Amino acid sequence: MKIDWIRKGHKPVMTDVEREGVSYLAFPLLEETGIVSHGFSTRIGGVSQGKYSTMNFTFTRGDNPEHVMENYRRMARALGVDETRMVLSWQTHTTNVRKVTEEDAGKGIVKERDYGQVDGLITDVPGITLVTFYADCVPLYFVDPVHKAIGLSHSGWRGTVRRMGQVTLSAMKEHYGTQPEDVLCCIGPSICQDCFEVGEEVILEFQKEFDKSHWTELFYKKDNGRYQLDLWKANEIILGEAGVRKEHIQVTDICTHCNPEYLFSHRTCGNERGNLAAFLSLR
Repeated sequence: MKIDWIRKGHKPVMTDVEREGVSYLAFPLLEETGIVSHGFSTRIGGVSQGKYSTMNFTFTRGDNPEHVMENYRRMARALGVDETRMVLSWQTHTTNVRKVTEEDAGKGIVKERDYGQVDGLITDVPGITLVTFYADCVPLYFVDPVHKAIGLSHSGWRGTVRRMGQVTLSAMKEHYGTQPEDVLCCIGPSICQDCFEVGEEVILEFQKEFDKSHWTELFYKKDNGRYQLDLWKANEIILGEAGVRKEHIQVTDICTHCNPEYLFSHRTCGNERGNLAAFLSLR
């Protein structure tokens, strides 16, 4: 299926992939490593119906669990991974990062999760696929080709202002010896600055966390007294300040709110929706 994306910027960044009837988005920066399988889901290619149509990955919003499970099977085939070895986050807008081991394989899919309040996952186990969930918040992908380790983190505005990207890199360094300058990082599809209106209370949090020299590129005030906030730029700054090289950061050009036909967006649909998912595994 040809998807007519509304894109940001002057040239396409993310590639549109269709495999096994499933459409998803991918980053050239990660594809070129040859050591990972990854993707960011769209609404195309699943079996869910109604407000969840068709590719929904959450079991917690009332969708038919069998439909959700079939969506995972289809995505697994498209990515060339094993859905029974996926590991799902349990997101509550924290900056908690879990080290995923072989014993965790299948948690959230074929085994109960014995953890909660986990917005980031890291692993060095080949064949385990990390999975996190979205409907406007920012997915962060991390690949350390030197130590063969990966990370995947959910970063809404709360996670961003608490520097989830830096926290994830620190966890990878602690457990795998990862050095930030070696890591390839991608900032995935999420709400763009043009669509993300926030109040002064949110901006005050960002003013406390980010140097004043960054304020003009992070947000601007409108005539109605509210602000437009750039989470893509905020996460790019965080990764750079954490030691990731500029040429090792790739930023999405696709906004969830701009593309509601193809992506779930909380700002568009509220709670009447499914969830998108990010997937990342070491081959």
